[in-house]
Amino acid sequence: MKTQPQTGDWIATARTLSNALPYLQRYENATVVIKLGGHAMGSDEAMESFARDVVLLSQVGVNPVIVHGGGPMINEMLGKLGVTSEFVNGKRVTDAETIKVVEMVLAGVVNKRIVQAINRQGGMAVGLSGKDANLITCDPADPVLGFVGEPAELNTKVLTTLFAQNMIPVIAPLGAGREGETFNINGDTAAGAVAAALNADRLLLLTDVSGVKDGSGTVITELTPEEIGKLTRDGVIAGGMIPKTETALDAIAGGVRAVVILDGRAPNAVLLELFTEHGAGTLIRPVRPAQA
Repeated sequence: MKTQPQTGDWIATARTLSNALPYLQRYENATVVIKLGGHAMGSDEAMESFARDVVLLSQVGVNPVIVHGGGPMINEMLGKLGVTSEFVNGKRVTDAETIKVVEMVLAGVVNKRIVQAINRQGGMAVGLSGKDANLITCDPADPVLGFVGEPAELNTKVLTTLFAQNMIPVIAPLGAGREGETFNINGDTAAGAVAAALNADRLLLLTDVSGVKDGSGTVITELTPEEIGKLTRDGVIAGGMIPKTETALDAIAGGVRAVVILDGRAPNAVLLELFTEHGAGTLIRPVRPAQA
């Protein structure tokens, strides 16, 4: 038996939609690159919710681009195959055997799961990797790491072509080497490079933490590059947050208007960040508005 929502619930919903109007107008025709981390993918329910949010972005005129990770899924598959991974400074050493598994998992299972989830919600997602249409050409990041690449050249024509057809690119972080090699790329690094090449309005790094935290564990809602430098030197920004803030700084230096680090496990995190006054996570931009 269905019951009608209370009148107050309808009013609250209408008010929320009305309050979102300035933000909907603000992001019309904007490009938003979303890095979806492996841990943030979570359950099927979480993936469905994320996909619905992405389709809504597309419906209101935003050009969303998804760049995904898949570390946990890679680890699981390597374990099943009995392939042992070695890590150097937190980065996976990727030999010729490992890169085959990485490509199979990222460009296959993970990529198509996201594509299918978006399409089931009424979107038109297209899965690709950095190897397609010469999207990402890589140089070796470090000889010690093997087939781990650093983005060197990007050809975004395939992405703008998809935008023109109202399609949503879903990118696996793999790149092509200059000698025909396949390179694994850190997901955050790939997302930052794509965002910079597109001069994106926003880069959203969806992760498994709520944002950059101060010494007391409280999320810092806004930071500038200068402030990030100080917090890093003081040891407040440490561990896994360092590469994320470095990605943010590189993206901003490359022309991205702002970067947000936020908890991708939180319901509707993307919509909260883009279409509400308070946002979500930590916003990083070149200067604070009062300084502009």
